[in-house]
Amino acid sequence: MLDGVFVTVLAAITRVLPPTAQSGIEQLRDVPGLGVVVVVVVLLLTGMFVANVFGQWWLRQWDRLMGRIPIVKSIYSSVKQVSDTLFSSSGNAFREAVLVQYPRAGSWTIAFVTGRPGGEVATQLGGEHLSLYVPTTPNPTSGFFLMVPRADVVPLQMSVDEALKYIISMGVVAPPAPAVASAAPLPLRNRAG
Repeated sequence: MLDGVFVTVLAAITRVLPPTAQSGIEQLRDVPGLGVVVVVVVLLLTGMFVANVFGQWWLRQWDRLMGRIPIVKSIYSSVKQVSDTLFSSSGNAFREAVLVQYPRAGSWTIAFVTGRPGGEVATQLGGEHLSLYVPTTPNPTSGFFLMVPRADVVPLQMSVDEALKYIISMGVVAPPAPAVASAAPLPLRNRAG
């Protein structure tokens, strides 16, 4: 697939170049896997660009431009805020995996604790509640937000990564069962006597 995209980009480039340079570009079409290498190099260069001072300046200009477009402003700022929270290395977006009955009693699903309800919601709910994100399968980027009493939540010992693998695989890739402390083996009885 990446090679197909790469060939399309090469075709667009050859239209712009003079005929003397086109033969060298045409030879690149026959190199298998070159599209993958180009994508990796482009991602690496993009990361290096945004990690330095000049790249940070361009990102701030982009944010400022997006903040001035009337309809795009609200969508862009919301998506940026959510993605910054979810993908930040210091954030606690998904703190732990838990079991919760959803969508009805007796049906269980894995959810992720995202925090506690706050503000007016917390005062209206009363008691101790948790904010949960219930991802959909096999695409965990969409899901449901629930506020559930803490007493209705069953904590799991699996990591968030293990829970995500379990959800994405639709239950096929199950995490290993937690080690249960086993009782000391019973002594063997002496058969004589």
